[in-house]
Amino acid sequence: MASTSRLITTAALVLSVPLTLAADTLYLRNGSRIQGELVAVRGGTIEFEERRGFGGSRTVRIDRDEVDRIEFDRSGGGWGSNWGGGGNGSGWGGGDNGRPNGMRERHVNVSATSGWTDAGVQVRAGQLLYFEASGQVRWGRDRRDGPEGERNSPYNQARPMPNRPGAALIGRIGDDVFFIGDSRDAIRVRTGGQLYLGVNDEYLEDNSGSFRVTVFY
Repeated sequence: MASTSRLITTAALVLSVPLTLAADTLYLRNGSRIQGELVAVRGGTIEFEERRGFGGSRTVRIDRDEVDRIEFDRSGGGWGSNWGGGGNGSGWGGGDNGRPNGMRERHVNVSATSGWTDAGVQVRAGQLLYFEASGQVRWGRDRRDGPEGERNSPYNQARPMPNRPGAALIGRIGDDVFFIGDSRDAIRVRTGGQLYLGVNDEYLEDNSGSFRVTVFY
C-alpha cells in the first residue's frame, strides 16, 4: 500500500512539473506576482494571460509602470530570460519600439473587402511579431478610419473581435484572432501557423480601400 502511495505521489509530481515550469512570471512593484504568458506590449500597457486553477485563464492589462520585471519560462523566445522595467521605463527596449535589427520583412496589402488576407508568413507559437500599418479604409457610409479603427467604437457581437474598434487591423493564426491596430510594439503570438490579416468588420460588401502593412518576423 505504501509503495502504491509513493508511486501515485511521484506520478503527480512528474505531471505537475511541466505546468509549473511552462509559465512566465510577472512581478509587480507592489510585491505581488502573476503567472501565465506575456501576450503583448502596447504602448504603456502590458497584456498578460494569467493562468488560474483547474486550467482557467484570463487576460489582464497592466500599466507597465506598475511592473518590476518579467521572467520567462523558456530561453530563446525573443524577449530574453528576464525583462525589466527599469526606473524610467528605458529598460523596456530601445530603437524602434524595441524591435530587433535584422528581422525579416513582409509587405502585405490588406483589402477592406476581403475577409482575411494571407500574409505569406508562417509563425511558431510564442514568436514575436511587429507590425507597421498605414492607409485608410472606408467601411459603410461616412465611415473612414486608419489601422487603429473607429474611435469610441461600440461593442458589436458580429465582428471578429466584438470588443475592439470597428475597421481596425486584426490578425489571425488558426482560430486565434488578435488585435493589431496601429501599434508598433511587439506582439507575442500564442499559436503557430499561417498568419492572416484583416479588418474588424462584420459586413464587407460596402467597404473600400486597404491597409499597407509591413510584418516583421
